[in-house]
Amino acid sequence: MKTLFAVSLGVAVVLVVFLVWQPATETEGVMVYCAAGMKKPVEEIARAYEKELGVKVRLEFRGSRTLLANFKVVQQGDLYIPGDDYYIELARDEGYIDEVIPIARMTPVFAVQKGNPKKIQSLDDLLNGKVRVAQTDPQQAACGRLTKKVLEKLGKWQELDKITNQTGVYKPNVIDVATDVKVGAVDVGIVWDSTVAQFQPDLEAVEFPELKDHASQVTVGVLRFTKSPPDALRFARYLTSEKGLPIFEKYGFKVVEGDQWAVTPELKLFAGAMLRPAIQETIREFEKREGVKVTTVYNGCGILVAQMRTKGERPDAYFACETSFMQKVSDLFLDPTDVSQNRLVIVVPKGNPKNIKTLEDLARPGLRIGVGHEQKCAMGAITKQTLEKTPFYDKIMKNVLENGVQSPTGDLLINQMVTGSLDAVIAYVSNAAMAADKLDAYTIEGIPCAIATQPFAVGKNSKYKHLSNRLLEAIKTAQSKKRFEEFGFKWKLKEGQSKNSPAGDSVNQTGHRSE
Repeated sequence: MKTLFAVSLGVAVVLVVFLVWQPATETEGVMVYCAAGMKKPVEEIARAYEKELGVKVRLEFRGSRTLLANFKVVQQGDLYIPGDDYYIELARDEGYIDEVIPIARMTPVFAVQKGNPKKIQSLDDLLNGKVRVAQTDPQQAACGRLTKKVLEKLGKWQELDKITNQTGVYKPNVIDVATDVKVGAVDVGIVWDSTVAQFQPDLEAVEFPELKDHASQVTVGVLRFTKSPPDALRFARYLTSEKGLPIFEKYGFKVVEGDQWAVTPELKLFAGAMLRPAIQETIREFEKREGVKVTTVYNGCGILVAQMRTKGERPDAYFACETSFMQKVSDLFLDPTDVSQNRLVIVVPKGNPKNIKTLEDLARPGLRIGVGHEQKCAMGAITKQTLEKTPFYDKIMKNVLENGVQSPTGDLLINQMVTGSLDAVIAYVSNAAMAADKLDAYTIEGIPCAIATQPFAVGKNSKYKHLSNRLLEAIKTAQSKKRFEEFGFKWKLKEGQSKNSPAGDSVNQTGHRSE
């Protein structure tokens, strides 16, 4: 009987949700679940987007937790904009959120009528029982949740909760609280600073000393069950670009730095040639999901660095073959993320007809040896460092210079091996993996510099910092890790840095986090 009752109760709850709230039946356009405190800017941005692109944007405004509960039941929609990224993390932990893009920051304040007739200046003025207090329900709205969280740590929440219940009211969202203050139903409300800005000149804000340093991060999250990720992400980019952010700012939000708006943005990525097999499929998937174009320039890192230094080229992101080549242009990029490692190996024809297995073997007279050019590619630079650690450097380089070749990329070396032009080359294991059916590879042991680390960084002057960072998040996924490992790379990211979703937190290199 208890089981039957529990099932019946569960069905009843679901039915109530459907009766109270149901999404529109239209399938075209974008469906957005948005916290009520952001109704004015999001409505204005949505109407501008509809006019500019001819795409319908459907909006549902409620408390952050209520919206979360709703889309969990109906399993529909495209974007979620709660009042605090706490709810984004809840949704992400339960598998409902993929990409996340920051929008703005909000801070709780006291909302009072113009002129502050009750002369409210501090929390103590609320706790004396002489004013009527309204605030949002901590179980439904982000502002109430944050207020309760901070005041509980200070030992002041129970007293405020008591006063609110005795003199005022709890509301489901900050707009309702501000409205009560405006019409005189209460004397003071606890809302976001941006909420007060939307009610000027009728209301004014009084700084909430206990919470002034506890800001909420406003972000937009792409829902896992969106039917059209490119459409969802396009509107998310519009919201967080110079199209949408000034409107948020107009309504009192402290906005983040956004990307430049374009219907189809074009990213330029500089990448070491040896990374091509590991990232090219991930980039294609990223382009399709985001509805963007990624122009990837593959070359030796020495050549890429020269393009940036001497020709002034500025890619949106740089994926270097080796740390030292990222350091050469560190002033042009935000802090890099080490993604993978690659090892130098000795590559020979299948079956190893000349029995070449060690660096000492490469020193035998008359061999045709190929290595990377130390000034044109990271592979050449660390090959030189590796050989200089041995007593065979001069003899090996004699074979290179007299009978072999110095190449700007490992791919070219491998091609010459496949055609029989060389007896052996020193290349990355990922280069050898591309022709594993025709070549054998032997590890270079005992020399630490024979291992290279590959860092990824977003350009400081990129017009698409958030988009570039989402490309990094795509590279950090479990699917991408598998591709790297299939081509012989070692995964460098620590546990917890890799992402299981198509993307992850896109504020890593743009500097905005909530309390």
